[in-house]
Amino acid sequence: MKIRTYLGLLLGSTLLFGAAQHSGRAAEPPEGTRGWPQLPQAPKNAPNIVVILIDDVGFGATNVFGGPISTPAFSRLASNGLRYNNFHVNALCSPSRASLLTGYNDRQVGFGNIEEAASKHPGYNTVLPTNVTPIAEVLKEHGYNTAAFGKWHNTPYWQISAAGPFDLWPTGRWGFEHFYGFLAAADNQYYPRLYRDQTPVEPSSTPEQGYYFTTDITNEAIRWLHQHDAVAHDKPFFIYYATGATHEPHHVPKAWIAKYKGKFDQGWDVIRQQSFDRQKALGVIPANAELTPRPSTLPAWNSLSPDEKKLLAHQAEVYAAFAEETDQEVGRLLATLREEGISDNTLVLEVFGDNGGSAEGGFLGKDVKNADGSTPDVRTRLADSDALGSELYFNHYAAAWAWALTSPFQGTKQDAAHLGGTTDPLVISWPARIHDANGLRGQFSHLNDIAPTLYEAAGITPPSRTAGIEQIPLEGKSLLYTFDHPDAPSRHRVQYFTTSGNLGIYSDGWWAGQLAQETWEVGDNRVYLARGVQPRTHPWELYRLSDDYSQAHDLAAKYPEKLKELQALFQKEAIRNHADPIRPGIDAYPLGTATGQTVFTYRSGVDRVSTRFAPDLGNDPYTLSADIDIPAGGAQGVIFAEGGRYGGVALYVSNGRLVYEANAHGVRTGQIVTSAPLPVGQRHIVVTVTPEQEHKTGKTDAAAEMVRRWVGGKPVPAAVTLSVDGAPAGQAHFSNIALSSRETLDIGRDLGSAVSPAYTVPAAFTGRIDKVTLVTPKLSDQ
Repeated sequence: MKIRTYLGLLLGSTLLFGAAQHSGRAAEPPEGTRGWPQLPQAPKNAPNIVVILIDDVGFGATNVFGGPISTPAFSRLASNGLRYNNFHVNALCSPSRASLLTGYNDRQVGFGNIEEAASKHPGYNTVLPTNVTPIAEVLKEHGYNTAAFGKWHNTPYWQISAAGPFDLWPTGRWGFEHFYGFLAAADNQYYPRLYRDQTPVEPSSTPEQGYYFTTDITNEAIRWLHQHDAVAHDKPFFIYYATGATHEPHHVPKAWIAKYKGKFDQGWDVIRQQSFDRQKALGVIPANAELTPRPSTLPAWNSLSPDEKKLLAHQAEVYAAFAEETDQEVGRLLATLREEGISDNTLVLEVFGDNGGSAEGGFLGKDVKNADGSTPDVRTRLADSDALGSELYFNHYAAAWAWALTSPFQGTKQDAAHLGGTTDPLVISWPARIHDANGLRGQFSHLNDIAPTLYEAAGITPPSRTAGIEQIPLEGKSLLYTFDHPDAPSRHRVQYFTTSGNLGIYSDGWWAGQLAQETWEVGDNRVYLARGVQPRTHPWELYRLSDDYSQAHDLAAKYPEKLKELQALFQKEAIRNHADPIRPGIDAYPLGTATGQTVFTYRSGVDRVSTRFAPDLGNDPYTLSADIDIPAGGAQGVIFAEGGRYGGVALYVSNGRLVYEANAHGVRTGQIVTSAPLPVGQRHIVVTVTPEQEHKTGKTDAAAEMVRRWVGGKPVPAAVTLSVDGAPAGQAHFSNIALSSRETLDIGRDLGSAVSPAYTVPAAFTGRIDKVTLVTPKLSDQ
């Protein structure tokens, strides 16, 4: 009956429509318009686009640009494309990525600093403005599929939670249809905090089973490519592939490290000289370029003790292995393009470093730490150095290695006053369009030139208005003119730089800069965390880059008027780009710890809660209570955990007994274990933690507290008591409670690396958790 009724209605409407046509009057079309909406179509023959960004690499690190590190995939890409030896970045990761992904200067899009160090000023709030449309969004609206893999680091830190908002995540206004990777500055290569699009996910296997982050994101990118090829072979795509490597921690499997055994025993002074000689032989630097001397604040290799030399040489071996393994993963991705037969019309841009080599490791690097956060003597560190590269340490090489691998320049990461901090290799390959294989280009260029290059290559005009909002003009200049005109003058004539209070300005072959402090001159090397404008300890410098490629000769005294001209230009550009104040410091985020919340209630299934949205268990007194149910036969696993291998606390059941434990920097600093197993049934557990120092109430600087929690503070010993169902169950002195800001708070399991070596993650609780409550004191200013 229903079928006959439907057919009758359909036939009736058809007859009525036909009658209307024969009546001589216009027929009313059926509700809605016939035909499908027209989807965006890419211009004919628009290339596929792959942008590859490696993290924390000096200009002179890879063998392609004369360095000691083998990078076969980068070499192959260069042999089929163009090498750029005058390409510039922003000396810090989030600002560089923001420029790359938009075509604007960092502060024009709110990224004058990394996302963790935002302030309320427009140039530093890490909020993508509505008058800017990112590359991925433009390409998507012109018929491209878009996907991002790896490290992101451009979402406001206070928005990274289950509550969002999600509009500034990769899959929001940034324009990517798919994302797989992590969102922070750095992460554990063996236990990363992964997201698929907007959903937190866990690694598919354990480190023991072979899990490794760079391999994982490459597998995901290849899978995405295969899927795209299967269903939309003729539709162009844009892939943004940004590794967490080679940022600290320098994590890499042992087999790779073995390849570099003994390769850095000569030390950084010799390695740097050898790289410089190779750079000259390869022609990747001008014949008249000079090798700049080692800064007086860095030690000569020959001044080190034998133990220091052994330890620091091994640090470089680990780093080199990390870089080469990363290059292999890039090679796997590029090989997929060749296997699919699409490499000829695929435009690949690889930037081997979002900033110069990182000197944030300090004079002797970072690896083993004592429970109080101090560094053991070198002999102790050397005895355990075989573990470098494993998940045991968040290791980093010594600052002088960053300088050595930046040959011939003097700057490193965070130094915006000098080349090296702001200079990194760029290779562009597009076989269908570039015919000068292994060609060299010396035009001044910048990350903000990438967007207009992609638009011109694809035949796309970026929008003048988006969602009714007028868009500001692109800052960068397309590099397509360099493909066929190797000697053409640069079209990028002016560029300002400022990072961590260090300043630079380029104008038509001249450079002026002022260095506030070298990275290694600052206590914890967190230059960008300093509040306010600090006294500048270095005078302005002036260089004529057209004659002095490596900034070997300061001309400030010789040309004072030219210096004044460039200083005035810097001020003009700083104002135009929202770069003032130069050092705004950090403001408290609008969510998370700044809300004044004092009671936190968690239920079963809650996990991956950022420390920014959790109480401060590393400094404040607190009470943790848990209502659980122990089934017949007992229970095992984690009830509550915050932090991980590098610092954290956990409440868990092992062998039937309840345990509360803390570790700081990988060292157990306190533990309570009940004398008897937990009885079957409903149990009420209370942990009370009282720091053994006066808790400061009254007005505090919320931003300073955020910095302290991120960087870490002095050890906080505490008295800890444990009770079960109101009866005392143990007490102990915990020498230090220090939480890793890189991991999360989890209920019913421990995600990421394990707080305690007594269990293997995720160590899911086999009983039932009704509720976990954390109560902290209320500060009078919250």
